[in-house]
Amino acid sequence: MSASILVIDDEADVALLFRQCFRRELREGAYVLHFASSGEGALDLLGNQVEPRLIAILSDINMPGMDGLTLLGEVKQRFPDLPVMMVTAYDDEARKRRASDLGASQFLAKPVDFNHLRAQLRLLADAAD
Repeated sequence: MSASILVIDDEADVALLFRQCFRRELREGAYVLHFASSGEGALDLLGNQVEPRLIAILSDINMPGMDGLTLLGEVKQRFPDLPVMMVTAYDDEARKRRASDLGASQFLAKPVDFNHLRAQLRLLADAAD
């Protein structure tokens, strides 16, 4: 059974990177990747019911317009049980604390360790079944 993952990042090459790193899982139908380049775009996607079932959101923290922390707060108000992983290139303890307080499930440093991410996503997909 397929599961959706929503990736939010303002860098255009991130979608290509995720598609490349998850090409086997995409080909096998394990995951459907959805992408948004902004917090506002992510909320629009979430409002239109992402299909198949959404198991996780991966959001960059630093984005123009609605940043990842504001998006996290919005997502947690609407979908309190949905895991949100924050992705950041900066080791900013204050932002990490705020994200934890807002309900982030974990932090991923850029460049993303895709083997670790795959393992985490498998756990989430298994729990959702």
